[in-house]
Amino acid sequence: MICDELQGELDALQRDGLKRIRRTLELPCGPLARVDGRSLISFCSNDYLGLANDPALVAAACAGARNWGVGSGASHLVSGHLGPHAVLEEQLATFTGFDRCLLFSTGYMANLGIVPALVGRGDAVFADRLNHASLIDAVQLSRADSQRYPHADLAALERLLAASTARRRLILTDAVFSMDGDLAPLPGLLMLAERYDAWLVVDDAHGFGVLGAQGRGSISHFGLPANPRLICMGTLGKAAGAAGAFVAANATVIEWLAQRARSYVFTTAGSPLIACALATSLELIAAGDARRAHLRQLVAQLRDGLADTRWRLLASPTAIQPVIVGDNHATVRLAAALYERGLWVPAIRPPTVPNGTARLRVSLSAAHGEAQVAELVSALRELACA
Repeated sequence: MICDELQGELDALQRDGLKRIRRTLELPCGPLARVDGRSLISFCSNDYLGLANDPALVAAACAGARNWGVGSGASHLVSGHLGPHAVLEEQLATFTGFDRCLLFSTGYMANLGIVPALVGRGDAVFADRLNHASLIDAVQLSRADSQRYPHADLAALERLLAASTARRRLILTDAVFSMDGDLAPLPGLLMLAERYDAWLVVDDAHGFGVLGAQGRGSISHFGLPANPRLICMGTLGKAAGAAGAFVAANATVIEWLAQRARSYVFTTAGSPLIACALATSLELIAAGDARRAHLRQLVAQLRDGLADTRWRLLASPTAIQPVIVGDNHATVRLAAALYERGLWVPAIRPPTVPNGTARLRVSLSAAHGEAQVAELVSALRELACA
């Protein structure tokens, strides 16, 4: 049968502890979840500021639906660029400090649009080895020469740049690495981009809204000045609590992407009600210092609580707190033991992370309370002794 080979490969995933399970939630996104009638504390989502079910965003979305309907009806360049889209792009440009912004349907689509629009055959992309899958796929689509440097290794990157004879060069990196929680050395990367006449494309999916002054993101966190070489992608479905993504850059780059980024040109524009909700989200992010301070306190609470156990946490200052286990099956068992205690923490395994580094990925949110984090710490301490 035509599906027998696929079934065999699915069986192999199950045997190797790599098969993923999709669960259906019976409550809105938040720190409390219900799955199959079971109540859980969730440490799974990227809703870092707790905005996904915020009443102000819900009200803005409802008002947006009444005023603008549900669908946009077409791509941005045909007739789908509605008033709320234009307003949001202007607000994002002002908030991030760039000349212009361009909205995309998802962060994945934004990355697939940026790289192939800027480089192609005869060009070179220099990518961090731990970049997100969307960046890896974007490089493959571009057909540019792909050169991967060891994670955050500026010296290795400089050697590659110095040896390159490519027509155009593009440095590509996550800002906050989604499975490790650490930050890219953005000041050093920008310095190399200037020295070797390259673009620096930064995926700030997990930094926007959380890091920097008023949550302006990783570029603000490092105090980097405006620079025509710098291109930032930020997602709007994580800390911003809704959906979509944006690319921020100088006006010339944004206009080029609007003309040549295929995942922008050839897809229907996002819902206008989401753009209305995001306008409110930006206001809450800008006024969200208390949320960010609470989130930092929860990070410290978790790390301090597990410091003297056998669990090894990576050196992450962000809301992403990976607990390295190593073996795939052991990681799945640990996640299952927590689940039985009413704590939902995802088991992350290859190919999402390198072989031998399977882990729990604890995602903290400003919506979590100290008592909920204390419950997770207590359970992990107990399981550390099992």
